[in-house]
Amino acid sequence: MLTRGHAAALRARPELHVASSSPASTSASPIPANYCSALADTNWRAAMVDEYEALRANDTWRLVPRPSGANIVTGKWIFRHKFHADGSLACHKVVRGFSQQHDIDYDETFSPVVKQATIRVVLSIAVSRDWPIHQLDVKNAFLHGHLDKTMYCQEPPGFVDPSTLDHVCLLQKSLYGLKQAPRTWYQRFATYIRRLGFVPAVSDTSLFVYKEGTGTACLLLYVDDIVLTASSSTLLQIIMGRLHSEFAMTNLGALHHFLGISVTRSSDGLFLSQRQYALDLLQRAGMAECHSTATPVDTRAKLSATDGSPVADPSEYRSLAGALQYLTLTRPDLAYAVQQVCLFMHDPREPHLALIKRILRYVKGTLSTGLHLGKSSPQSLTAYSDVDWAGCPDSRRSTSRYCVFLGDNLISWSSKRQTTVSRSSAEAEYRAVVHAVAERCWLRQLLRELHVSIASANIVYCDNESVRDPKAPTVLKRIMRSPPLRLLMCILLKRKYAEAKELEVQAIKFAKNLRSKKYLFEEVGTINVQT
Repeated sequence: MLTRGHAAALRARPELHVASSSPASTSASPIPANYCSALADTNWRAAMVDEYEALRANDTWRLVPRPSGANIVTGKWIFRHKFHADGSLACHKVVRGFSQQHDIDYDETFSPVVKQATIRVVLSIAVSRDWPIHQLDVKNAFLHGHLDKTMYCQEPPGFVDPSTLDHVCLLQKSLYGLKQAPRTWYQRFATYIRRLGFVPAVSDTSLFVYKEGTGTACLLLYVDDIVLTASSSTLLQIIMGRLHSEFAMTNLGALHHFLGISVTRSSDGLFLSQRQYALDLLQRAGMAECHSTATPVDTRAKLSATDGSPVADPSEYRSLAGALQYLTLTRPDLAYAVQQVCLFMHDPREPHLALIKRILRYVKGTLSTGLHLGKSSPQSLTAYSDVDWAGCPDSRRSTSRYCVFLGDNLISWSSKRQTTVSRSSAEAEYRAVVHAVAERCWLRQLLRELHVSIASANIVYCDNESVRDPKAPTVLKRIMRSPPLRLLMCILLKRKYAEAKELEVQAIKFAKNLRSKKYLFEEVGTINVQT
């Protein structure tokens, strides 16, 4: 699952302010141990000067005499290299870190980021309508936020004014490294974008929709990365011009690389790939030269929490499992296998690590696989639900799985263990359908806010006849014991959605053979991946 913590500017450790400058030479300077070594290097010194001047030009602080009794936030320079998607050096990054005290320097820190399913829905709609899609990068995004608390910090090391040694910086703008910086930036951006006529979606508050007459535009915000699409190039240019007048932005052109995902547009649609990320992951795991395998998981055996001996380095296991989670953003074929290994992060064992290595071997053989969003008309919403009944050998809980298609494009999927034990396959199937219906309801609401109407009823397929006929006496008795299942039964009995012709549940036979890459559903074909 993708979270704010994945973004480099939002990692848990309190180190932050990011700036970049072009390297003075073609080779990357080594990362310095401290700011004194950095000032002695031409490249790093240039980057630090650029960062310092950007902070001053933005009126980020003003020097004031040190107040008595006030908490003075300390900081230091942190140095990192920033690379292009292909691994080549793009620029040097300079990061400033600060320490803060809760209730004194900050309160709320939560900041929303756009959901991955929302991104796929917007891209699918834009491709189907041949809309231009651009990406923007906000320079020093967190510097635009306004603080609601009085805060003081030390002057940047190496840039202390000798005439004001007893002074400190009274912050007037937000900084990277302040715990509330993501929140203040989001509030600042959302306030301005509303003035332009955009409306934040209720389904996803990081999606902003503009609608005036026949003109429509959608803006996706993930920290300081923006994806903007509009119904016409003229409207797109007008919106980008207004954004440039308010924020310092870089127009990166047509969407090509977003959140570590490579995007290739062709006459057939968009192809989303994480090939470079997968290569880096294999290199990090020491499996860059490993042999590939045909499937990500062995279905003949189930993993138990007590099998085998504990791994030597649990932190490495957790790191690899988390990295594989991010890879599932464009690889739905990995969702079930990765969900299985994530169940054992608290106490990883050798068989669990072996499964991670098997997944990596599968990734090695499918590096070119990704997600394809074709020019399919977004007029139908279809979900497929399945369950692995009592699949856990320890708790006998089932695993729910679903995927949702907008037209012919796969836009959402999930694999998740159920919270309770199901006493029959019908009960387990019902719980799985509940998850699929909940996702379908959210997606339908999202499409309404995007001004996309679904003409036909939304179909949810499952492979259990009891789900299709909940009025059977034996099935009805089981359903009434569970409130969530009773709610779904009301839906299926046409007390709500069926009357509005919005939902229909049908039974279908699913393929169980994992020996082929086309293994998700026998009747609906592949999951729209390219190899």
